[in-house]
Amino acid sequence: MDDRDKRGKTVTSVDVAKRAGVSRSAVSRTFTAGASVAPETRERVIAAAHELGYRVNMLARSLSQKRTNLVALVVSDMDHSFRAAVIDQLARKLVRLNYRPFMLPTDPRQDVSHLIDMMLHYNVSGAIVTSDTPPAEIAEECAAHGVPLVLVNKQPMDGAANVTLDSDKVGRLAATALKRAGCKRVALASQKRPSHSINQRKQAFMRHCPELGLDLVGDFQGAAQNYDGGVEAADAFLNAQTAADGVFCVNDYLALGFLDRLRHGSDIRVPGDLRVVGCDDIAEAAWLSYDLTTIRQDSGLLTDAAVDALVSRIDDPEATPLNTVIDVKLVERGSTGSIHVGDAG
Repeated sequence: MDDRDKRGKTVTSVDVAKRAGVSRSAVSRTFTAGASVAPETRERVIAAAHELGYRVNMLARSLSQKRTNLVALVVSDMDHSFRAAVIDQLARKLVRLNYRPFMLPTDPRQDVSHLIDMMLHYNVSGAIVTSDTPPAEIAEECAAHGVPLVLVNKQPMDGAANVTLDSDKVGRLAATALKRAGCKRVALASQKRPSHSINQRKQAFMRHCPELGLDLVGDFQGAAQNYDGGVEAADAFLNAQTAADGVFCVNDYLALGFLDRLRHGSDIRVPGDLRVVGCDDIAEAAWLSYDLTTIRQDSGLLTDAAVDALVSRIDDPEATPLNTVIDVKLVERGSTGSIHVGDAG
C-alpha cells in the first residue's frame, strides 16, 4: 500500500508526479507492467517514488481490474514437511513468474465458502489446491467464474487441471521392496481421515501384494496421516499381535510415529523383526534415527507441473486442462535391511 512520509502523511501518486515533474498518468504507467512510458520519464518517476517512500497499492488496483496476478494457495496440514516444502516451492516459483501468491489455510472440518468469497473478491488469476479439503465446491465456483484451478494430489474434477504422483507405481514399489527384503506377511499402517491420494496408494499396494505372493494381514489405522496417527496405528498393530514381517506406512510422516512407538513401546526390532517402507521421502526419512526406506515423490517436479498447468490455463482458458502424473522412485535405507542407500526405479 502507499507509504507515509516523515510527517505521517500518506504519499500518493500525485505527490510522486509533482516531485518528478510529470503527469499522474505517467506515474500510473510507470508502475503498470507492459505500459508505454519513456525511459527518462520512468527513471524520474522511480527516483521520486524512492525519495518519498511511495509504494503502489497493488490490492486496491487489483480490485478494480477484471483479473489480477494474485494466485490463491489453498492449503492444510502445514506441519507435514512435504506439504510445507511444496507450498514454499509453489510460492517461490509463482513470485519468479511475477504472480503474487497468498495462502488460504483450511482443514477438512472447515466450511470453505468464505475462502471462495475471498478468492473471488480479490479477482484471483487462479488457484492451486493442495489441502485434503474436498475441493468440489471450490472447483464449481472457480469454473462458474472462469478462475483457472489446479488440484495437487486430489481426485480429478471437470474443468480443473490435476497433478498427482504415480500411485500405482507407489504401491508396486512398496510391495516389491518388502518382497525383496524377505517379507511374506505384510500389513498397512494408514489413516481413518479421507484422503484421495493416500487411498490410491493403499489400493495399489493391496493390488500388487498378491501378485508378488505377499499375504496382506491387516490395515492398522490412526486418526490422520501424521505423526500422532502413526503412533495410533502402531498401537493398533501391537494390540492385534499380528504375525507380520513387513509394513507399508502410507506416508513418511505417519511412519515416523509408527517407528517411534515400536521403538519405545515394544521389543520389535526394525529391520530385524519387521521391515518398514514409507512414502514421500521427507527430509526426516533420511535422519539416522529413522533411516527409512521410502518412495520418493519429487516436490520440485510436482510444483513445476502445478505452476505450468496453472499458467497454461491462465494464458489459454479454453484449452483442455492438463493432467500430469509425476514419476516416483524407491529409496532404500536401513528400515528394510539395506546396507547402502540407493535408488531403484
